[in-house]
Amino acid sequence: MNDCEFVQVERSDGVARVTMNRPPLNVLNVAMMKEFNRCLEPLVASTDLAAVVIAASGKAFSAGVDVADHTAGRVDEMIRVFHAIFRKLASTDALTIAAVQGAALGGGCELACFCDVVLASDRAKFGQPEVQVGVFPPVAACVLPLRIGLGKAVELTALGATLGAAEAHRIGLVNHVYPQEEFESKVEEFLNGVRGLSRPVVRLAKRATMMVAREQVLAHLERAESLYLNDLMKLSDAHEGIAAFQEKRAPVWRHG
Repeated sequence: MNDCEFVQVERSDGVARVTMNRPPLNVLNVAMMKEFNRCLEPLVASTDLAAVVIAASGKAFSAGVDVADHTAGRVDEMIRVFHAIFRKLASTDALTIAAVQGAALGGGCELACFCDVVLASDRAKFGQPEVQVGVFPPVAACVLPLRIGLGKAVELTALGATLGAAEAHRIGLVNHVYPQEEFESKVEEFLNGVRGLSRPVVRLAKRATMMVAREQVLAHLERAESLYLNDLMKLSDAHEGIAAFQEKRAPVWRHG
């Protein structure tokens, strides 16, 4: 795990910390996502972890998946590799905790909101702007209705809304909000509370709580992937939106 360029892993006293390290925005390209998967594999297989923390260096948690990887020649691999991260996270009985110090947008927001617990700085923001470039976020479409309800989920996925940390906390997307200057110490304080509990009991309690939702999300994800690859990718608007973003111009929608 130490040979990774974009992802760092530290493990101590029952807690593993996976840190995205592609500053300043931690944009997720396929190479980084492959590293992420490789780093997660031994962690989700471990039975002695109480928690896996997803964190980031730099000013942003993650600005999402590289738009270039949404293009026709790359999208199938991107979906397969990116969604493998979520399938791994769903497979562990360890708590998954997102430590969001800055912007979590697109795939970055999906990564945060898929975790069991989201800890955010007061400068963090959360959004799913994919619709603005002609696509939609499959993982968010699966997990947000369970987390924040249908109305807010649709506002994020279908309208591209962005929320500040306080609003994200109010609607249940975020568990705790901490002042930016105290963020790291508050996260460590939270993790020390986890460390003070019995690891197998924590894991069994999570399994009991999540088993039905886990099955629902994974089944939903499979259907959302099919919709994305087999329906969305046939629309000219999807390709126009991605091309317009890359060419730094406004998209010209054909509504088809």
